[in-house]
Amino acid sequence: MIAIVPVDGLPEIEPGADIGALVAAAVELDDGDVVVVAQKIVSKAEGRVVHLDDVEASERARELAGEWTDARELEVILRESARVVRSRNALVIAETSHGFVCASAGVDHSNAPSPHTLVLLPVDPDASARAIRDSIRIHSGRDVAVVVTDSFGRPFRKGTTDVAIGVAGLAPLRDLRGTPDRAGTLLRSTQVALADEIAAAADLVRAGKDDGRPVVVVRGLEPTGDGTAADLVMPPDRDLFR
Repeated sequence: MIAIVPVDGLPEIEPGADIGALVAAAVELDDGDVVVVAQKIVSKAEGRVVHLDDVEASERARELAGEWTDARELEVILRESARVVRSRNALVIAETSHGFVCASAGVDHSNAPSPHTLVLLPVDPDASARAIRDSIRIHSGRDVAVVVTDSFGRPFRKGTTDVAIGVAGLAPLRDLRGTPDRAGTLLRSTQVALADEIAAAADLVRAGKDDGRPVVVVRGLEPTGDGTAADLVMPPDRDLFR
């Protein structure tokens, strides 16, 4: 039986906050739990917030922004982009330094700490997940896995869903290659994105962006192995869509 348990009562996250300690104080954890943490609070704790007043837009940013949006916001997106994959008006699909391909290079103003600020992705979300996991172990004595999540769109599908951008304490892919299906045929390419499935499942107990539930515990999976969210990124030489 799998249970999805929202963690209520967490404070507003400030720079320098120890998310692992806050989670350990807010919920009774069991060994084998998966603690799912929204990227936004990780970024806030790590100081990954930009004030637009401190940004000067480049010519390229002004060109992309046009009359649709603040050119300073586009400048931040360009700075966070390793490569612009596609753009239309002010919409930019970019590849980040992590290898993620997503809208606005993950730059977002929802749930930003104050007006005219933007929240960036963590510099190393896998390292963030490991740090939270270590802190939870120190403060609770429990051995848990941690998944850091963000909302991504998907090619050819409407709507967003949460995916894993940072992982610690579980194998993010369940490799079924070489195992038989019900007809006895050996699978040749099937790998299940377990960490992404956990991320999407955790989001089911969040009512919306304003519900104040950035942490969810998924219980009953008994995760095994270890790995990183970087393992989920399709290598460019196998990506038919870039």
